[in-house]
Amino acid sequence: MPVPCRAGCGKNAMLKRPKTGDALCKECFFWAFETEIHFTITKGKLFKKGDSVAVAASGGKDSTVLAHVLKTLNERYNYGLNLMLLSIDEGITGYRDDSLETVKQNRDDYEMSLKILSYKELYGWTMDEIVAQIGRKNNCTFCGVFRRQALDRGAAMLNVKCIATGHNADDIAETVLMNVLRGDIARLKRCTAISTGSEGTIPRVKPLKYTYEKEIVMYAHYKRLVYFSTECVFAPNAYRGHARALLKDMEKIRPTCIMDIIYSGETMEVKEAVSLPSQRVCIRCNFVSSQEVCKACVLLEGLNKGLPKLGIGKSSKAKRMLEEYNAKQNKSLEEAINNINEEYEKNNCISKGKVCRSSCKSKQTAQINKTHKTTSETCCNGQSDEKLNTDNDITNSKVKVLLKEYGLSEATQDDSSNLISEKIDHSNTEKVANATNDDDFEVDSHNTDEQIVDEDDTCGGACGKIDSLHISF
Repeated sequence: MPVPCRAGCGKNAMLKRPKTGDALCKECFFWAFETEIHFTITKGKLFKKGDSVAVAASGGKDSTVLAHVLKTLNERYNYGLNLMLLSIDEGITGYRDDSLETVKQNRDDYEMSLKILSYKELYGWTMDEIVAQIGRKNNCTFCGVFRRQALDRGAAMLNVKCIATGHNADDIAETVLMNVLRGDIARLKRCTAISTGSEGTIPRVKPLKYTYEKEIVMYAHYKRLVYFSTECVFAPNAYRGHARALLKDMEKIRPTCIMDIIYSGETMEVKEAVSLPSQRVCIRCNFVSSQEVCKACVLLEGLNKGLPKLGIGKSSKAKRMLEEYNAKQNKSLEEAINNINEEYEKNNCISKGKVCRSSCKSKQTAQINKTHKTTSETCCNGQSDEKLNTDNDITNSKVKVLLKEYGLSEATQDDSSNLISEKIDHSNTEKVANATNDDDFEVDSHNTDEQIVDEDDTCGGACGKIDSLHISF
């Protein structure tokens, strides 16, 4: 026997509302569904006339129904809104690429402009690449954090007043359960708010806050809306799935439990002694955050540094991992610099086959002696003073043999030596005499020796001179 519509329109009922249990026909269900959303919008004062609103579109049932209902109510009640679609491409092969085709279909059906942003262009990573690094256990943490910030970035590009998301009553109840199970008091109070966002940021509003998921599916089915129903390939491993399973089991026993959980989250109070983080702006990206550096920046830094688990868990753990990473990087850099210094000293100690004549008594003497493994004062090529004296004795004996063969006596050699010495002394005497007219001149007996050393110092770089290459860390 047909059941008459509970609204009294005279038609037969075609469905039973999961939220109230009323038997209604299609037209009465559409009217009740849309009127409740209109009441939520007006009571919460979500929009102002003339506002530009970005509808977060994923191609699923929630965002598709939200876009359709907002367009209908905007025309029916003259909201005066400028509606546009904003979609995020996470880079999930086999899921998001197909759902974006549905979003493009919604753009044509509802005559709204569409803006698509991808993780790749915003962060340099796709979700497929992130999952390859982090695995399937914590991948939803990356996706959720990046997606929320990507919506903020897209809204800033579109210069809209607010972002309308498709969060329904089931989603909010699941979030309340998750935060209770995790003991996250700060998010527990924030997740039930119909409008979120601190001062100076673009707020997010939830027109479907009190709308059941089953009724959204029924509305899309009877309206024959085009939407994408495939679940994300990485979603089965999400922690939210356990809260969803618990909520569905409770809904079978008590259908009103969804609204009861939301009401509990709204009225739950926190002791005054408990300190809660306040909403502020990230010092790096200038987007909304509850910490000095937002979660998105921490996660992205971990990916770029090869530490994908950097942002997973407590902030103290992330700080410790960063300290260990920086210490390791500094140690590696210091070792590389030391190797460069050692190689340079070895390769530049003897230049152009000439023996260094300097004393090597610069600041690098200790380091060079350590490298050459000698305790005695040596020259740059590693030869000791004793060996150099031995070489000079050998050279003098050869000269004597040659003088004897050509009939030259030692006296002749001595006379030649004396003659050369007299010429050198006479030259130095003239130089000193010529320089006495200069008031700033100071006679230094070592000037000649230092001049000779400077002219023929072929390994001055290795001995710590001005032109030396010395890298310090």
